[in-house]
Amino acid sequence: MAVDVGQIYAERAELQNGADAGALAAAQLCASSAGCSQSSANDAAKALADDNARDGISNLRFVDLSVANKVTVSTSTIDGTSNAGFLTKMFASALNTGPATVGATATAALVPPVAGGGFPLAFSNKCWDLTGTSPTGTLQKISWKPGITCTNPSGHTIPGGWGWLDDPDGDCEAVTSIGNVAGSDPGNNKPTQCASVLQGWISTLASGEDLEVPFPVFDTATGSGNNGSFHLIGYATFSIEGWKFGQNGVYEYRNTTAALGNSKLACSGGPDRCIIGKFVKYVSIDDFEGGGTGSGVNLGTVVVKLIK
Repeated sequence: MAVDVGQIYAERAELQNGADAGALAAAQLCASSAGCSQSSANDAAKALADDNARDGISNLRFVDLSVANKVTVSTSTIDGTSNAGFLTKMFASALNTGPATVGATATAALVPPVAGGGFPLAFSNKCWDLTGTSPTGTLQKISWKPGITCTNPSGHTIPGGWGWLDDPDGDCEAVTSIGNVAGSDPGNNKPTQCASVLQGWISTLASGEDLEVPFPVFDTATGSGNNGSFHLIGYATFSIEGWKFGQNGVYEYRNTTAALGNSKLACSGGPDRCIIGKFVKYVSIDDFEGGGTGSGVNLGTVVVKLIK
């Protein structure tokens, strides 16, 4: 009996691992720009369920896509040699006990992040332009000073400030959460503590890779200078092409007409501060940093999580 119970527990653990992995894989596929069909979700879940079985095969009972932004996967026993739907070599059969079949179920959800830590810059929701069917928005220049673009309804971002967020630790990271306010770092001075981060951005773009960075998004901005704050509603991912956060060095990159081939996207000289790129849909299987509660606005950036 002890051997049989151990076998059942081991089988159950493999099936749960397979259901968990399958649900995450199918949910990630369904959230991608390509989307998913029932057959493609089944294939994704089946592959991960099999990979988590010692004999390389599991019975995929079903993949349920009926609930929006959720995927439920159910697995059960199958013998890799005989294809029997039950455990073999059960010692309890000597006592006329029948064969055992076990199963597991997991549900993965696509949820907007509610908190995070990242580059200390916030975007107005007036800049965000993704639609439900489009994987990317329009290539645009988001400019704060001068010639502020896509501002909040009051017609400005923060008087005496730019879009910078407070960075009390000086580590080029602002920890934020939706539903709360984030403090403003006044002025349009370049973030000197971000030089190494910006150099990493340059290296990514120079290698031909996409540079996709999540940013907090606000719907209203109040106050001025050090007393300014942003009310955050969610997180959106911006595929960056260039920027001008200061003068020279890593603080301006591919921000000219010559680099972009479009004068409307280029940053002007002097005090102009801007970032160039487009909003994109983004799926992460890793949770964002920080705490936070509640639910954020879905701005095309979601986290795949196991919820049961």
